[in-house]
Amino acid sequence: MQFHQLRYFVTVAETRHFTRAAEAMHVTQPSLSQQIRALEHELGADLFLRARGNITLTDAGEALLPMARRILADADAARREVQELAELRRGHVRLGATPSLCTGLLPDVLRTYHRQYPGIQLLVQESGSHDLVRDLARGALDLALVVLPLPSPSPALTTEELLREDLVVVSAPNLPAPGDGRQVRISDLEHEQLIMFRHGYDLRDLTVAACRAAGFEPVFAVEGGEMDAVLGFARAGLGVAIVPGMVARNADPGLRVTPIVSPSLQRTIALAHRTDVALPRAAQEFRRTLLGRSGSGLPAIADS
Repeated sequence: MQFHQLRYFVTVAETRHFTRAAEAMHVTQPSLSQQIRALEHELGADLFLRARGNITLTDAGEALLPMARRILADADAARREVQELAELRRGHVRLGATPSLCTGLLPDVLRTYHRQYPGIQLLVQESGSHDLVRDLARGALDLALVVLPLPSPSPALTTEELLREDLVVVSAPNLPAPGDGRQVRISDLEHEQLIMFRHGYDLRDLTVAACRAAGFEPVFAVEGGEMDAVLGFARAGLGVAIVPGMVARNADPGLRVTPIVSPSLQRTIALAHRTDVALPRAAQEFRRTLLGRSGSGLPAIADS
């Protein structure tokens, strides 16, 4: 008994027609009929009642049909599993992330994944959420770490909330501390000079919105930098900056970190991918690695 014989049998059973079954299997009708006869000989029973214009299953055929379907489904599943395991020995994952997440969250996750799947090439694109959403939609990325809410929500994208992260204020330790020295409210920043990220940074929009909600327009000492530049400017005493807590924890000791209170200021990090396209196996495994980072010193990440 061979797999192709079972496929021919199931196709004939479903079409109730030898010629149409042969066309569906891309073989000649005599070849298909010969294989069905060989299967019947192997089993020692007729599988079909053949009458002109009328093909029906015998009792033996009725008994074989569900088992044949199950055998073929198991064989297909085994083939897919082996192919997917082979994919994890080579290939790539195209991952997008905002700059602050490249600094704070990604390094440990990438290291863990690379140790487990050293043959997979990791292609990381650093950009703002708006650009990452666009690149996901056009198929240039497999996965993207973005900040919610998305600047342009799309039903074509699925987002999974990973964590909610507190933002903090960083400043030079040799200058007066913002707020009361132990904590700071957004309203306390009205008389501070802020170091601001470039346009397109999610943190810029979030910071400006928080200041306006507190009743004032922020004053910028310097603006236009990336994450490393903003931290460097704060370290040099040019002003204060609002940055993610993960980034502040990973920064060198040359910065004072002050929590924001009453209320705290948070951002929501999510993993996004296209809804209409199945993730490649390598990308699926990266997602599992990312979702498994709870309990590693990061804010809790829960699989949804």
